Amino acid sequence: MTGKTAPPATDPAPAAPMKEPAPSPKEEPAPSPKEQPAPAPAAEEPPAPEHPPAVEEPTVPTDKPAPVPTAEETPAPEEGAPPAEPQAPAPEPQPEKPKAEPPSSPLSLAVEEVSENSVTLTWKAPEQTGRSSLDGYLVEICKDGSTDWTAVNTEPFLSTRYVIQDLNSGDKIHVRVKAVSASGASLPATLEQPVLVREILQLPRIRMPRHLRQTYVRRVGDAVNLMIPFQGKPQPKVIWTKGDQPLDTSRVNIRNTDKDTIFYIREAQRGDSGTYELAVRINGAEDKATLDIRVIEPPAAPQNLKLLDVWGFNVALEWSPPADNGNSEIKGYVVQKSDKKSGKWFTVLERCTRTSCTISDLIIGNTYSFRVFAENACGLSDKAAVTSGVAHIKKPKTAYVPEKIPQRDMMEPPKFTQPLTDRTTTRGYSTHLFCSVRGFPQPKIIWMKNQMEIREDPKYIAMIEQGVCSLEIRKPSPFDGGIYTCKAVNPLGEASVDCKLDVKVPQ
Repeated sequence: MTGKTAPPATDPAPAAPMKEPAPSPKEEPAPSPKEQPAPAPAAEEPPAPEHPPAVEEPTVPTDKPAPVPTAEETPAPEEGAPPAEPQAPAPEPQPEKPKAEPPSSPLSLAVEEVSENSVTLTWKAPEQTGRSSLDGYLVEICKDGSTDWTAVNTEPFLSTRYVIQDLNSGDKIHVRVKAVSASGASLPATLEQPVLVREILQLPRIRMPRHLRQTYVRRVGDAVNLMIPFQGKPQPKVIWTKGDQPLDTSRVNIRNTDKDTIFYIREAQRGDSGTYELAVRINGAEDKATLDIRVIEPPAAPQNLKLLDVWGFNVALEWSPPADNGNSEIKGYVVQKSDKKSGKWFTVLERCTRTSCTISDLIIGNTYSFRVFAENACGLSDKAAVTSGVAHIKKPKTAYVPEKIPQRDMMEPPKFTQPLTDRTTTRGYSTHLFCSVRGFPQPKIIWMKNQMEIREDPKYIAMIEQGVCSLEIRKPSPFDGGIYTCKAVNPLGEASVDCKLDVKVPQ
């Protein structure tokens, strides 16, 4: 019975600290007459005085923490078997705000360069920087075989490249980098292998740009600014010469770095043309290269321009090459003309490669002057050679002389070029007989039937045109059949042709 009564006594005990304290005293008299539940009410007495502050809870919200310690006092008596039930008021405290996460580790940590007393590192920014922005990075080193990490920089920096200075040659060091923000430091990014601090020897080598492997051409007054990279470790010595002599520093400026050399001329002159030698040396090793520079300008004007001849509509000119080609090969000459009436110059020849030319299609009655320019890679000469004289195109005086044609003997006896052909026709249907004849004087044509001359007969119509003879027989009958002859006669002779004509009667 006590085992059964004990649980109901304990049930109201946890209910008392809950929102309703009244039911706990009602349940107390029920277990009291059966056995000695005296300790149970004794345990419930301390929460009784706490009920008044519970009533005040809605009016004074500051008293809410008061019932929390009372709830801790109720489980103080160890008689009750279920002490875990007082954990119900635990949800009342507010959850704490989550702390800001630090940034993630830097990425792709690598060694860029190693020298005798320094190591150059590079890396990439972390993927996540957290809620706060990144303050920078911290670089730490540790000698191989030791566990003591030493910070290289005292304050964070934002660059993703850093040079660790003042290292001892021959040391092996481990390196790691942390990202730092207001939320804290990230997990370090560490190199997998230790770095050996020592100079990496590299033979000198000049890497001449492709466009500088041939002659570099500039105009007078242009700036020459050339950068030629090279490689080699330790830092090589750079030497420039021109014709085995040191450069004139008043004309050429040289600036060297550990990776390249810069050749600079502010305003190029013709005297700066030539071959420059570049040498890069490290102890006994050496690499050489040459740089050809040509500074050009427009050529001088051609010389000795002469007007050789004028005939018809044409003029012949001749001249000599200019005394100064502007330090560049002459590509050709430009010839221009100007007539006296307009005074304007017009180009008649371009890129003429010879020192002479013929100008045609000039206008009769005009007077012309001529000039010639020389041209090179820089352009046309500033001045031109002009002819001292002028060319006047005169109108030629010519008289028409008819051509004498020798008289030819055109006399020819008649000759048939196309003979008559035999024909067959039907009664009542007109027919024609044709032949061709030639001869001079024009022959006389005589038509005959059965050796009898056909005279003016309306049944026959004879014609001759351009040597073609024709005889029309109108509505022939069987009687009109027979042998027809065409005879041609002139003073030089005669000729004849004949044919047979059949006239059929339809059945």
